[in-house]
Amino acid sequence: MGLRRDAASGGTYFFTVVTCDRIPYLKQASALAALRTAVAEVRETWPFTSIAWVILPDHLHTIWRLPDGDADHSRRWGEIKRRTGRSVRTAHGWALPANASARRRHESGLWQRRYWDHRIRDDEDLSRHLDYIHFNPVKHGLVQRAADWPHSSFHSFVERGWLTTDWGVSGSTGEFGE
Repeated sequence: MGLRRDAASGGTYFFTVVTCDRIPYLKQASALAALRTAVAEVRETWPFTSIAWVILPDHLHTIWRLPDGDADHSRRWGEIKRRTGRSVRTAHGWALPANASARRRHESGLWQRRYWDHRIRDDEDLSRHLDYIHFNPVKHGLVQRAADWPHSSFHSFVERGWLTTDWGVSGSTGEFGE
């Protein structure tokens, strides 16, 4: 039996995508650039709205809203992962590890094969996941404040007045657990 994914047409989803063996490939500017390009290219063909992102050295979290009548986030992630891996491998000259199974499937070795998804159920669920995304660099000990992590939609939330720069300080009492 294959993997079954929630397929709510026009749904809002939280995703976690992890690098292969949790190698911190996403610390490299070339990998970040390849990821950004892949997302932009895929969005042109298969639209989605990005609500929030955070990119850490070995994984990322994001929330997307899919268009009405569309539930195919799997195709989008497959394309993003394929394009990012191909770009990193060819244009940037990285020799990414790939086992025999990954080679048979034409995988790059940049990403774990699967990803985790969760359909957002309501406004409270969305709020919890937004907090989780923005607090994640603090949780992992990468920074003391959410505002100090550059690869996060946190900064656009501050610009819009939805969060303040002192939100998400290490040691805060907020509960942003998994």
